[in-house]
Order: sequence, then C-alpha cells, then structure tokens
Amino acid sequence: MAGASKNSRTTVATQKFECPECGGEIVMKTLYENGRLRNIAECSKCKLTKRRPKDFRK
Repeated sequence: MAGASKNSRTTVATQKFECPECGGEIVMKTLYENGRLRNIAECSKCKLTKRRPKDFRK
C-alpha cells in the first residue's frame, strides 16, 4: 500500500519565535513596497523588525 505523497500533505508545521529583548512573539508580515513584496519578522510587543526570525538572536 502506498503512502501519501509529499505534495498531498495537509498539515503545516509552524514554529513560534520569541523576542530575546522583551519576550514578545515574533510574527511574519508581508509588505508591499516600491512594487515589491517583502517579508519581514516583527515583534508583536516591542515592534522591532528584522528580515527573518533568526536575525533576532545575537
């Protein structure tokens, strides 16, 4: 019996990131600037923005 293919997966794994400075949750946002879509990571508590969640770690 064949298993489900990798393209038919229905669940999505999500990771939760925390801001090391204030302890708030980091969420990904998509912005439209200068005719381009940009993904940024933003802390929901202190509003600090970086390019991706890994950049919050020092």
